[in-house]
Amino acid sequence: MTSPDPQQTQYRIDTLPFENSFASLPPAFYTRLMPTPVPAPYLVGASESVAAMIGLDSAELGRPEFTDTFAGNRVPKGALPLAAVYSGHQFGVWAGQLGDGRAILLGDVPAAISDKPGRMELQLKGSGLTPYSRMGDGRAVLRSSIREFLCSEAMAALGIPTSRALCVTGSDMLVMRETPETSAVVTRLAPTFVRFGSFEHWYYNEKHDELKLLADYVIDRFYPELREADNPYRAFLSEVTRRTARLMAQWQAVGFMHGVMNTDNMSILGITIDYGPYGFMEAFDANHICNHTDRQGRYSYQMQPGIGQWNCYALGQALLPLIGEVETTQAALEVYKGEYQQEMDRLLHAKLGLTTLQSQDKALIDEMFALMQANHIDFTLFFRRLGGLKLDDPGSDEPVRDLIIDRPAFDAWAAKYRERLRAENSVDAQRQAAMNAVNPKYVLRNYQAQIAIEKAQSKDFSEVQRLLKILEKPFDEQPENEKYAELPPDWAKELEVSCSS
Repeated sequence: MTSPDPQQTQYRIDTLPFENSFASLPPAFYTRLMPTPVPAPYLVGASESVAAMIGLDSAELGRPEFTDTFAGNRVPKGALPLAAVYSGHQFGVWAGQLGDGRAILLGDVPAAISDKPGRMELQLKGSGLTPYSRMGDGRAVLRSSIREFLCSEAMAALGIPTSRALCVTGSDMLVMRETPETSAVVTRLAPTFVRFGSFEHWYYNEKHDELKLLADYVIDRFYPELREADNPYRAFLSEVTRRTARLMAQWQAVGFMHGVMNTDNMSILGITIDYGPYGFMEAFDANHICNHTDRQGRYSYQMQPGIGQWNCYALGQALLPLIGEVETTQAALEVYKGEYQQEMDRLLHAKLGLTTLQSQDKALIDEMFALMQANHIDFTLFFRRLGGLKLDDPGSDEPVRDLIIDRPAFDAWAAKYRERLRAENSVDAQRQAAMNAVNPKYVLRNYQAQIAIEKAQSKDFSEVQRLLKILEKPFDEQPENEKYAELPPDWAKELEVSCSS
């Protein structure tokens, strides 16, 4: 990410240069409608860094117009609000038509800070009923909105492709979930919110003209280089598959679990979207299910890479009429396994401070995960503290050793690890610096989000902003925030998150 240009234009809410490229598609792709206002909205939290991404003056965040706009109570000049239609497979079962049941796209604005020129769509999640709300009320609750806001920004700071979140606005208006809860709106940003299910919608409705229109729109806007390919649709599927495979490896390497990897929650750009019952791995268990609704464990930690591939095959099925042949489609999908393994190997070597590839590495890594599984070692703390291990100082093991019940088993593994480090002449200080740059000290733990939510429900938003600032620098030591890098309290084990939001 490039630094902001001090000479760049600073926009106010009503001078943001809105367009809505998605609205250039035929009306069958969406419904134009206004957000539904909420009574007496208030600002819960906002990200100055996301405001800077779109050139929005940070002074705007404190204005009543900012809160009103991103609560859905006023529409900024130039915006063309709409809700998009899509379909999808949910928990592996075809669910038919879905769509933006509580999200309204305001439009897209230029990305002021980006690796390359582009635009960012602004979407209000929780902004009222749409034609696609089905049995829902079109609203989001405060707890889920805070969780999406914080995790979007946490993932971005970890270097994982993701949608971003500008702000959360709340209202005392009650909505019914398991119990009555106050409502909220989270404003999220991405280059596009087109998803795998957007293509499935037209395929399963046997509307191949619309399928082609959507594919051409996405390729021309986000993958223009693929126009030069012999078969642009095959190249498109292959590139989305590559990006998805890399994203799955990045999730696994940081211990992130999405919780609801339905095809309607998978981005066509290979970024993380639709944060619901997610979780960061704490006590390691490859079978861990972060979503209480997922009774069968379809979206458990160890299943994520395979589900990512399954979803790519679902996309391939939808694109088959455009690609033309089953064999050609399958060939485009074959990149997944190799891309995932290559990225996972790269990330795990970096996490272990290894700079070369050697034949014994797989056995060393497999033994490490077996040790983590048997001892339910805290995922984040294990890798962070492992960076402090010194080649010729067994006492340096104590911080990481303290996390482990079977210490002789760790000692045996650590001896092999040291032997492997010596094989590439590893230097302690250099290795620790490199490991600390890829192994975060701070991730968004469920109990921390819960504390922030409970305070926010009493109108104390300080913990939301405090967590945001901590998570924006996950690799830094931050001695003043040391307590946020400790093992979670016992009561955290009782927390459950589900699809209800």
